[in-house]
Amino acid sequence: MFVEQISIFLENKSGRLAEVTKILGENHIDISALSIADTTDFGILRLIVNNPGKAVEILKENGFTVSSTNVIAVEVADKPGGLSKALEVLHDAKIGIEYMYAFVGKTEEDAKVLLRVDSPENAVKALEANGVKVLTANQVYKL
Repeated sequence: MFVEQISIFLENKSGRLAEVTKILGENHIDISALSIADTTDFGILRLIVNNPGKAVEILKENGFTVSSTNVIAVEVADKPGGLSKALEVLHDAKIGIEYMYAFVGKTEEDAKVLLRVDSPENAVKALEANGVKVLTANQVYKL
């Protein structure tokens, strides 16, 4: 029930983000979600792609510092309060959220959200037990 997210360390200088996306595109790797956090000198680009193993390999070959980690993808109603149910479940289970971000697009009536939590296995159990749809890696990579 986990999705592999890749994280790329980028110097905060013009063209680095464009270079990453160009390399991925040239290798037929599709980005379905992204988040970037930066400071004055560097940034961390987090990506969900259709082929994370290949993406890590190619980016490392091109000199980037890359790592991967597991995150949880959930589907929530795309309406006011839709996200709050999932977040309340995690709060009630005393599971902390390290960060979260949404997919670039959405499908039909639902929005897709990625969560990095401090207790992934317990989070999945709590979410599913409370009717929150947790997506599989294959479902996410096909979006």
